Amino acid sequence: MPQNPSIEDQLMTTFLEQKFAADESNDIEMYKQFAANYVKIEQCVAVLSDYQSDCSYIYAGSFGAVFGLPVENSVIDSAFEECIFTKIHPEDLVERHILELNFYQFLKGIPQEEYSNYSTSSRIKMKDSAEKNGYINHRTIYLKTFSNGSISLSLCLYAPSRDVQPRPGIDARIFNIQTGEIIEDEKYKNNAKAILSKREIEVLTSVAKGNKSEYIAGEMNISVYTVRRHRQNIIDKLKVTNTAEAVQTAIVMGVLSL
Repeated sequence: MPQNPSIEDQLMTTFLEQKFAADESNDIEMYKQFAANYVKIEQCVAVLSDYQSDCSYIYAGSFGAVFGLPVENSVIDSAFEECIFTKIHPEDLVERHILELNFYQFLKGIPQEEYSNYSTSSRIKMKDSAEKNGYINHRTIYLKTFSNGSISLSLCLYAPSRDVQPRPGIDARIFNIQTGEIIEDEKYKNNAKAILSKREIEVLTSVAKGNKSEYIAGEMNISVYTVRRHRQNIIDKLKVTNTAEAVQTAIVMGVLSL
């Protein structure tokens, strides 16, 4: 599966276009210190993303050399760590972004005060998986939310994985930090279906089977114009350039299962 930049576009839109409330507390320095101290202990890489200001604070221990990161702490003018994303295998990067989108949707279905109780967990590989540190453990935790539910700060952690057994996928998980409970896929993948209407999913399912608009129109007893309108709506909602990309994106997000 080739890298699909539209997934990253959708991720950026989701977080950067939130309606941020006024920041009542200036505690960014506290979180920056937390991240820096954690990296000193674990020698991993921590990225503290500020969605409201669209910037990131990167703290790199010795493991940062895998990504070519400088030893000193740095700040980038983006809430998304492209300097790391470009080093990750394209297939795993797509699944990592989709896991975060699913995580966001899952959190919107629980009380806001419980957001920080949950984290993602995945195992992703470098572009060159033959490298010594070919596999990486990755986590995402949302640290701060505003009263209106917008998420302003997240922490992404990258560390070497002891598990170097090759296998498909990224072992994507959402889990409760306090209890260790792993959330069943159905509880968050179903949330992705909220992106498309029931009729749009039906149209996309038929498209995925190779059916043309004329056939779909007859199958669903609707006009060809209506089918084409549904197809364009699907492309717009999934932020892709064509229906082939839409099918690929929907399968990975769990909207389609063929």
